[in-house]
Amino acid sequence: MRIGVFCSGGDAPGMNACVRAVVRTAAEAGQEVIGILRGYQGLLEEDFFVASDGKPHMTARSVSNLSPLGGTILRTSRSSEFQTEAGLKKAAAILRRNKIDALVPIGGDGTFHGAVALARYWDGRIIGCPGTIDNDLRGTDYTIGFATAVHTAVEAVDKLRDTAESHERMFLVEVMGRHSGYIALYTALAAGAEVVCIPETPTHIVRIIEKIKSLRARGKKSIIAIVAEGDEAGGAAGLVERFRAHGAPFDIRTVILGHVQRGGSPVPADRILATRLGAFAVRSILDGHSGKMAGQTRGELVLVPFPDTFGHNPVPPELIELLETMAT
Repeated sequence: MRIGVFCSGGDAPGMNACVRAVVRTAAEAGQEVIGILRGYQGLLEEDFFVASDGKPHMTARSVSNLSPLGGTILRTSRSSEFQTEAGLKKAAAILRRNKIDALVPIGGDGTFHGAVALARYWDGRIIGCPGTIDNDLRGTDYTIGFATAVHTAVEAVDKLRDTAESHERMFLVEVMGRHSGYIALYTALAAGAEVVCIPETPTHIVRIIEKIKSLRARGKKSIIAIVAEGDEAGGAAGLVERFRAHGAPFDIRTVILGHVQRGGSPVPADRILATRLGAFAVRSILDGHSGKMAGQTRGELVLVPFPDTFGHNPVPPELIELLETMAT
């Protein structure tokens, strides 16, 4: 069997570890792996990974020492052409022409929607791996890259707290999450932030300012507020003036962490998750499964039909309550 592997959408720390697991698990089973560069767009352009022997396949040797590397050696992109019927038919024809029997796409919601669309024109097997820092896919407790993104954000907030204490300031720290508050909430809990603003809950400016004033009156010398970029109040840039207008009792600064959260060497949790899911994806393909995501729930490996991964993965309300307790 010839298995194609690629990364699609936003990059996430741990994607390389997942590619490594796919290649080595397939090689152990006597299967061939074709690395597809730049996601669905690379597939449409037949842009394949070329090994040291000049052949378009990936070997166990070609993925040596990949686990510590951030980003993805296969590179990634988004493709508008693939979203058309003509693009889907073209992709299916390319897969047949190159005798690719199965695919392991590594990515998020858009990647899996693309896999479902492709399956209408191609009868090969598809098992996806959840690679996205947002942790916004249903059917898996965590996605590849999430733990590292939180770790990166927490390191930054820890440093900002030093300056906030020294100058008695309030910092609004914006993290990624257009539709999901997972990174913001986990960062706030781990870094001991006093406030979190996320898309899943309404941001009540007056209540937040009252809380901050109360903390100030009790001797608090600094405030850290973690803001998801998709918060309905407009992210850090949208919130800062509203906080000032409502009488925030601290001098306020904003910090937008941005794409720095995508980069860096993946933490051990992401490397292990990526390795488990990549190997599981290949084993599932060899067992005849298709149209599903390889996920992990309560420590157990699970297969989840792609449509069941769609939709918003809500943050646990008990964690929001926990943060409120810790910050009060």
